[in-house]
Amino acid sequence: MKTILVTGSSGLIGSEVCTFFSQQDFAIHGVDNNQRATFFGPQGDTRWNQKRLADNLPHFTHHEVDIRDRKGVHDLLKTVSPDVIVHTAAQPSHDLAAQIPFDDFDVNAVGTLNLLEATRQTCPESPFIHMSTNKVYGDAPNNISLKELETRWEYDDPTYQNGIPETFTIDQSKHSLFGASKVAADVMVQEYGHYFGIPSCCLRGGCLTGPNHSGVELHGFLSYLVKCNLEECEYTVYGYKGKQVRDNIHSLDVAQFMWEFAQSPRLGEVYNLGGGKENSCSILEAFDKAAEYSGNPMKYTYTDQNREGDHICYYSDLSKMKAHYPNWTLTKSLDDIFQEIVESWQVRLAS
Repeated sequence: MKTILVTGSSGLIGSEVCTFFSQQDFAIHGVDNNQRATFFGPQGDTRWNQKRLADNLPHFTHHEVDIRDRKGVHDLLKTVSPDVIVHTAAQPSHDLAAQIPFDDFDVNAVGTLNLLEATRQTCPESPFIHMSTNKVYGDAPNNISLKELETRWEYDDPTYQNGIPETFTIDQSKHSLFGASKVAADVMVQEYGHYFGIPSCCLRGGCLTGPNHSGVELHGFLSYLVKCNLEECEYTVYGYKGKQVRDNIHSLDVAQFMWEFAQSPRLGEVYNLGGGKENSCSILEAFDKAAEYSGNPMKYTYTDQNREGDHICYYSDLSKMKAHYPNWTLTKSLDDIFQEIVESWQVRLAS
C-alpha cells in the first residue's frame, strides 16, 4: 500500500487530501498539532476534523508533530518514508502575521525548509506538493487597470481577461509579512526542485474553501461569511466598497489537482490554483449568495480602511494547469460551494 504524508491534516485542504487519497487506497499519515487554535483561539480549533478523519479513514495515523521541530520532522519522514508529501500546514493570516512575525516565519518558511531537507535526505524521489498562496504576488495585481461595475471591480486590461498568470511579478510590492514568509517557502520549494531534482510544485491558492473549513475573521473568507450570516452577526467589510473580487475553489478540486500532479510530477513548478473567473465573486455578491441559500439577509458594517496588501481584484488564470494536466478541471461551481458551506455550518451550529 502506498503512503502519503499530509501536514496540516486537520485543516480544510489537508483533511480533504487525506480523504481523497484514502479513497485511492493510500495509507494516510496526518501531521497536525492544532496550531490553528493557538493562532485564532477556540473558533479555529480543528480537533473535530482530526477526530472525523480518525473515525472514518481506515488507514489513518495522526502525528502530533510541529513542523518547526527539525529533528522531529526528519525522524518522521525517515520512519514513514512516504510516496507523496503534501504540505498544507501554515500560519495562514496576513493580518495576524504582523503581530507574530517570528512565529509566522518559523512556521511558513523554516517549517517548509525542514520538510524539504528531510525529504531530500530520506525520500528524494517522492513528489513534494506545497500549498502556497496568491499573496506571493503582494499587492502588485492592484496596479492592473480596473473598471468599477455595479457589484464588483473587474480587470480593464485585456491581458488579464482570463486572470493572473504564473508569470506575474512577485517583486516590488507590499506582501504583508505572511506573504513574504510564503514567498520564501515558495521559492525554496522551487529551488529544491531545480537544484536537487526533487519533484515538486507550489500551488498559489486563491480562496480555498469548502464545508470542512473552520473559518474565522482573519482567515477563511466564505466559511466565516456564511457563519456570520447564519448566526446573524455583523460581518465587517474593509474598504473597496465591498466590491473586491476573489476566486473560490472547493477543497475537493484542490485535492484532485494534487492527485494529478502526484501521478505525473514535474520539478519546481508553480501553478495559480483558484476557481478562475467562473468561480469569482465580490463580497457584495457573496452576501447575496449566502442569503440565497440560508434565507437570512446579511448584516454587515463597512469601514473605508482596507486591509494592508489586500487585492482589489484577483482571480487565477488556470490555463497552465489545464495545459499540463488536461484531465483536471473544476467540478464544483460557486453555487455548489455556497450550498455545501451553508449546509455544513447549519449542522455544526446545531450540534
